[in-house]
Amino acid sequence: MKIRKRHKNESEVSTDSLNDILFILLMFFLIVATLGNPNVVKVGLPRGSKDTKAKQNITVSIDKNQQYYIGTKPVPSESFDSLLRYEIRKQRAFVDTPTVVINADTSAYYGEVFRIMRVAKKDTAKVVANVN
Repeated sequence: MKIRKRHKNESEVSTDSLNDILFILLMFFLIVATLGNPNVVKVGLPRGSKDTKAKQNITVSIDKNQQYYIGTKPVPSESFDSLLRYEIRKQRAFVDTPTVVINADTSAYYGEVFRIMRVAKKDTAKVVANVN
């Protein structure tokens, strides 16, 4: 006597799209977790009544080859101080205290950045240094 096993039709659930959704959720949570820093100390900062921001009147850049730029115009290092003073005085016609923004490469000499800050401070300009 031959006993035959009955094979029932088993239904399958396709999980291909579920894997895609789980991968997207995993990537989302990884990105969000890197943006949030739980070790931040919350400090109550004073708020002003006006929303004023310093305008970037004069932009000074120093690249990795120690070349100076005022705005986008390259400037020789010998005449840089006098041209910066000229730009500050020219901007003083429009603004009481012009702002000098210094963008320096990480390989630039910090002594040159401080020298530019001193020149700008002597002409009573605000200085903002941004070292990339």
